[in-house]
Amino acid sequence: MSDGLQQPYAYRRHEAGEPDPRRLSGWRDVTDEEWNSPQWQRAHCVKNLRQLREVTGDLLGDTFFADLERDQRERATMSLLITPHMINTMAPDAPADGPGSLTDAYYADPVRRYMLPVLSDRRTDFPSHPYAERDSLHERDMWATEGLTHRYPTKVLAELVSTCPQYCGHCTRMDLVGNSTPQVSKTSFTLKPEARLQAMIDYLRKTPSVRDVVVSGGDVANVPWPRVESFVNALLEIDSIRDIRLASKALIGLPQYWMDGKVLAGVGRLAATARSRGVQIALHTHANAEQQITRSVSRASRLLLDAGLRDIRNQAVLLRTVNDSPAALLDLCFALLDRAAIMPYYFYMCDMIPYSEHWRTSVAEAQDLQHAIMGYLPGFATPRIVCDVPFVGKRWVHQLTDYDRVHGISYWSKNYRTALDAGDADDLTRLYEYYDPVYTLPPEGQEWWKAHAPGVPAFEPRFSAVR
Repeated sequence: MSDGLQQPYAYRRHEAGEPDPRRLSGWRDVTDEEWNSPQWQRAHCVKNLRQLREVTGDLLGDTFFADLERDQRERATMSLLITPHMINTMAPDAPADGPGSLTDAYYADPVRRYMLPVLSDRRTDFPSHPYAERDSLHERDMWATEGLTHRYPTKVLAELVSTCPQYCGHCTRMDLVGNSTPQVSKTSFTLKPEARLQAMIDYLRKTPSVRDVVVSGGDVANVPWPRVESFVNALLEIDSIRDIRLASKALIGLPQYWMDGKVLAGVGRLAATARSRGVQIALHTHANAEQQITRSVSRASRLLLDAGLRDIRNQAVLLRTVNDSPAALLDLCFALLDRAAIMPYYFYMCDMIPYSEHWRTSVAEAQDLQHAIMGYLPGFATPRIVCDVPFVGKRWVHQLTDYDRVHGISYWSKNYRTALDAGDADDLTRLYEYYDPVYTLPPEGQEWWKAHAPGVPAFEPRFSAVR
């Protein structure tokens, strides 16, 4: 095929770069040794507006800080915590040459939009969907033991910790993860870590139907490495466990951690043990924008693969204004593959948590995007866009059973039972509902929701979902 044939998307390979942190006044004197230290990165995380001002100096205007302060006070479900590395990927090409020079670039930047949300980003008509929930996927309801979610027949999620090196504004586990905000008093684990992790191991030893464990949190990078290694070694001693996946956004936000010699040596030990027992160990990470795949992310990824990991896969979130175009999705996928040997795996639709409406897309939009990215990537590296349906689980966006586009309600079925099911025949025939953002609906649908939203006395559900 001639290169002159115009395509809807034009592939261009770009090598990984690394923005110079010294362009920001607060880091003018940072040395390469300091910047590459995971301890320095953690010690210099931005946790409040004062620290962000210290980093950016006069490059961000007062309007932006006022916008950010109001969001933290009135809307944010996650407290402010961002690593220097992550901040350094925001507006990487913007000029930083005078008072307020970064303001417009920060407002437009995709990484800023989901890591550092401001009040003017949010919807004012329906900032939350009427059916938004703190634990929108009901993971806590499906705990087999504290922190161990058993939703799928052969897979479990093990939450080792409730903190991360950085907090994403759209976090689906906002009910548990991070510090409380004025909007959300966080829940917490009650058992001590040793007892909680031991209870997980005990459950898995007596549940041979489970073959796949996602070791997550929070982020495993916030768990002391000896504890991670001990837990994974215990999993490796259970004959039924065949796949182990470590989950860490720190590869994207704190790659210095995964390049640490002690951590790499530990990964190597686990990989060697797993290989000897026929078990696969992979790492799942979370990048949402092409500019996040920097030179240091690329280096950390390749060091982890050299240490023996079976694979590194990316689970992105489909977010409006961040990556909601075919070009943005494909740019990210090619950057993952070309720069860092990371496999594009999933794009999750943003979950129905409070104050997330401005990020969420409709199922119809997600279906259009899935269509648009097909055929450009290798089949094995073409990510599926999935909807994580409450009470059901991950479903490819074309797997819905029915779709009321006027009211923005899609209907989904499942082919397995969860711990919340009764065990009767209806479990596998019942339809479950998922809701599009109200502002994406036609005027008739928007007016219906305004009149019938939960909390209005006249509201009577017209649809047969489990809620």
